[in-house]
Amino acid sequence: MSYQTTQQLYSSRRQAGWNRNQNTVSFVSNVKLGPVSHTVLVALMVTILGLVYLTQATKATAYDYEAQKIDSQIAELETKKTDLEIENARLTALETVRNSDVATAVTKPVDVDYVR
Repeated sequence: MSYQTTQQLYSSRRQAGWNRNQNTVSFVSNVKLGPVSHTVLVALMVTILGLVYLTQATKATAYDYEAQKIDSQIAELETKKTDLEIENARLTALETVRNSDVATAVTKPVDVDYVR
């Protein structure tokens, strides 16, 4: 890397056309790249950016699958909960009927006849 002056350094500013706060030194690279090299570099940068994008998209998809799995577990647990509530209500109802006044007042029949 080297720096090269754009015009004579010791000449007057007014003669050289320089204004206040203007750079008087410009950077000149020793490395010269051709059009093929530029094309390869641009293709490489696009490829790297594409890989970064795919990595981020894959992470988002993985989180989506995980969230979907958790949602399915929640739905399964909710159905189990409703089944248990129904069974609890059924068992509670049987106990309530057995212990009711009407059920305790029922007597067993003495004689049973069958119709033929």
